[in-house]
Amino acid sequence: MGAPVAGSVRSRSLPPYGHSYGPGALPPEAPVEVTTRLRPVRERRTGRTLAAALCAVLGFGLIGGALAGVWLAAAEPGKPVEPVGYTEAKDLWHNAPVDTLFPRTLAGPGAGPGGAARTWTRIVVAPDAPCTSAVLAKGLLATVRPLGCERVLRATYTDATASSVITVGLVFTRADATTQRTLGQDLTIRLGTDVPPALAGPGTVAERFGAPQRAAWWLNAPADLPVVVTAVSGFADGRKIDGGPVPADRAMTANRTDATAQSGLGHEAKGITERLVRLLRTAATSAGKENAR
Repeated sequence: MGAPVAGSVRSRSLPPYGHSYGPGALPPEAPVEVTTRLRPVRERRTGRTLAAALCAVLGFGLIGGALAGVWLAAAEPGKPVEPVGYTEAKDLWHNAPVDTLFPRTLAGPGAGPGGAARTWTRIVVAPDAPCTSAVLAKGLLATVRPLGCERVLRATYTDATASSVITVGLVFTRADATTQRTLGQDLTIRLGTDVPPALAGPGTVAERFGAPQRAAWWLNAPADLPVVVTAVSGFADGRKIDGGPVPADRAMTANRTDATAQSGLGHEAKGITERLVRLLRTAATSAGKENAR
């Protein structure tokens, strides 16, 4: 994979992260009207009417019972109802525009320390890549590969002061809904020190963002999307981090005095993953509803 360039995308027949060609919609099905020969109206008989009503009640009861059984079976543990847009989300990496998955500007109200607002600006976009150790941390790669790891998309953002940089990743898999629900439980804790790779950008404030500059990181595997969202933050001035990177929740704990905590780099990593999950959820739900029409 060639070196990523700020705002660059790979040139090919299909633009990276999916060019929407808009499948041609079929014309609506014309309603079919059928008329039958009118028949003489016979004299109503009370007995037959009551019998018919009773049969109707019994019929509706049986149908209702059958439907209730289906709904209860779907709600049984281990048989979750697939969320709207779950299937469509597996293909967002090539069906959705890059600006949908990685907006040029991303707002984070309340995402900073003490509930301060954050604004992130995209400065680097990498070509979509296969699931390898070049773009994924070792532990995460071993976790998602058996699930059918499809593709990895990455971009780097900077904050409004251009003093911090954050590399974010979207890892798309073919995991089913049951597996995805299990995957997201304590994922960061289970993977330990599995820090995502940094994505530098020549000619940008992320030019010196490499492995030694990584400060705080986070993973988010939402239960309703077959995706893992990763983020790793660091300083834009190229300084090395004493003690190495830490999970975002640890960097956000009270009474920490190190530079990572005081700069809010834990808040940056965790806050941006939460925003990207929301964007993915919106895109997937919209695609699911569109296909259901």
